[in-house]
Amino acid sequence: MSQHSTTFTPAPVPDGRIPVNGKDYMADAKGNLTPIELIRPQHLLEDETVRKIMGYALALSDQVKRFKAHTFEDLGAFDEILAQEYKLTKGGPKGNRTYQTHDGLMKVEVRVADLIDFGPELQVAKSLLDECLNEWSEESRPEIRALITETFNTDKEGQVNRALLFTLLRMDVNDSRWNRAMEAIRQAIRVVGSKTYYRIQTRESFDAPWQTVTIDLAKA
Repeated sequence: MSQHSTTFTPAPVPDGRIPVNGKDYMADAKGNLTPIELIRPQHLLEDETVRKIMGYALALSDQVKRFKAHTFEDLGAFDEILAQEYKLTKGGPKGNRTYQTHDGLMKVEVRVADLIDFGPELQVAKSLLDECLNEWSEESRPEIRALITETFNTDKEGQVNRALLFTLLRMDVNDSRWNRAMEAIRQAIRVVGSKTYYRIQTRESFDAPWQTVTIDLAKA
């Protein structure tokens, strides 16, 4: 096991011990109290380990929130200086913009992505596509059949596969019902908001590939 040292201070996490009449207990997942001495040592060690990790995770989460707020404020202050001193506006109409050091070795990208949802027209599209599937022979267009089925197989939240939905829109199929279904999908798309993403990158030289500074735990 690799050894890592850090001066990072974890957030306070309760130790789970509940004193009752001068004796320490711990509650189980059902709320039942168990005397500490009756809990298996490996279970106590597991409890302690999870609480330790939780302390660092909570502190790190708080730091990431502060970092995002500081990034927003710092870039906003810079944009304000550009607007006041030089009558310049950074970025494009959607709010996407890039900031870079003078030596070209570090940059911060701001990307604004639309949040979309789908209206009732999507069900009209599905009905039209079902008509296509019912009338096409079993042997014809098997790849399109599979794609349609996978697209409209909803997940636990009842959401269709959005990536595959846009794949359908890019396909060219000579069928009037298909074309009406694609138009219904386009009509169903609704922008319900936007979300801002920050990407921070660095490179060792001007001709080296960019390396993203990892903040996402899954990619660290």
